[in-house]
Amino acid sequence: MNNLIDLCEADLTSVEHANAILVLLSIYALDPMGGGVPLSEHTKKNLIGELGKRTDSLVVLAFDGLRPVGLINCFEGFSTFLCKPLMNIHDVIVHPEYRGRGIATLMLQKVEFIARWRGCCKLTLEVLEGNQVAKAAYRKSGFIAYQLDPEMGQALFWEKKLD
Repeated sequence: MNNLIDLCEADLTSVEHANAILVLLSIYALDPMGGGVPLSEHTKKNLIGELGKRTDSLVVLAFDGLRPVGLINCFEGFSTFLCKPLMNIHDVIVHPEYRGRGIATLMLQKVEFIARWRGCCKLTLEVLEGNQVAKAAYRKSGFIAYQLDPEMGQALFWEKKLD
C-alpha cells in the first residue's frame, strides 16, 4: 500500500474537493461496475450543490499528493428496529491506477470511524453480484450478506425508477 495516501472528509465548499468528487465519480460512471454511461451534464453541474444541501451526507476522499484517487459517498439512514441512525455506503470508487493498494479498506475504516462517532448502529452497502473484487474488499472490512432468518434467505436490493 502507498503510505502517501491522505484521507479526509470532503469539504464541499472546496474547489479541489468538488473537482475530485466529479473526476472520480465520472471515472466510476464509465466503468462497467458503475453502469458504463457518462455522468449527465445536469449531474456534473448540480451534484456538489445538491450534496451541500443535505445534512445526511458523508463524502470521504483519498489523495496521493494532489491527485484524487478514492471516493466514498454515504448517506445516513435510520434503523427502526434499533432506533438509531445507520450509514449507507452508496459509492465506493478507487482510481483504476490505484486499485489493489488497500485504499478502499482505508476509506471504509474512515467511514466506520465517522459513523461510530455519529452514533450509527451499522454500515450498509449494496454490491453487484459479479463484482468479486469489491465483495472481497467488503468481506475483508467485516461486511456480510444481510439476513434476519436463514430460512427466508438473504436480503435483496431492488429498485423502481421514478423518472
